[in-house]
Amino acid sequence: MEQAQINFNNDSIWVLNIALAFVMFGIALSIDWRDFKPVVLKPKALIVGVASQFLIFPLISFLLVLFLKPAPSIALGMILVAACPGGNISNFITHFSRGNDALSVSLTAIATLLAVVMTPLNLAFWGNLYEPTSVILKSVSVEPIEMVKLVGLILGVPLVLGMFIHEKFPLFSQRTSIVMKKLSLLFFIALIFLALGNNLEAFERYVMEVFWLVLLHNFVAFATGFSLAKWWGLSWKDTKTITIETGIQNSGLGLLLIFTFFDGLGGMAILTAFWGIWHLISGLLLGTFLRNYPTLNEEAYE
Repeated sequence: MEQAQINFNNDSIWVLNIALAFVMFGIALSIDWRDFKPVVLKPKALIVGVASQFLIFPLISFLLVLFLKPAPSIALGMILVAACPGGNISNFITHFSRGNDALSVSLTAIATLLAVVMTPLNLAFWGNLYEPTSVILKSVSVEPIEMVKLVGLILGVPLVLGMFIHEKFPLFSQRTSIVMKKLSLLFFIALIFLALGNNLEAFERYVMEVFWLVLLHNFVAFATGFSLAKWWGLSWKDTKTITIETGIQNSGLGLLLIFTFFDGLGGMAILTAFWGIWHLISGLLLGTFLRNYPTLNEEAYE
């Protein structure tokens, strides 16, 4: 596993860059600055959601790495996934589960902007605290500033541009965003499966080494969001939203960083790619459960 390399040529990396940027642009076209008003007026849920994604889940993931001691490349993959912002289907799953749409959109936007700094920072901080992953980071000489530039270009710029266009051309944005989000997301998912298809032998050989680890890690992510929201006494809708936002990670960004800075390091790439597949399944299953779960007494959470 440590010697495995996932093949992904420069042309494919550029296509992945463009796909990820278009996914973020499609999401941003549906974001209105006014959506933030009710969340900003009562910011507790927003603060809890951001803390869950960028502080608590990375910390718990690091503790999980210390406890399980997986292969170094897999451990670094876990740390990287935990360092990524929420995934681009979290808004859909939140809406499907009857969560707080405004909170979900706000968390997506803010987490994406924060990821420009927080994703490289979390990866460098937690990765260097664990000696086996620290060796990998030193061997590939990852420059945090270069990672900040890439994340900013792929996530930050499309988000700001999409929100600007939404403000200036709302009708056009509304019509375009629906089609664009669906097409870009399907294209992005197809690209992940293409990457796996081109490396099918390596994936089949090593996937069982990460299978249960991904399931456990993803469960821990959902549990982190749920527990933190409950601890702070948030409403049932907000609790569902933060649970989903914490458990749906932008593994596409993780793959892009792996292919760009780590030369497709096998353990990292296979774990992150399987995360990208599994969280679609687990997110929809959880969304279905939360959608049909009896509505709890909201007053108990206010």
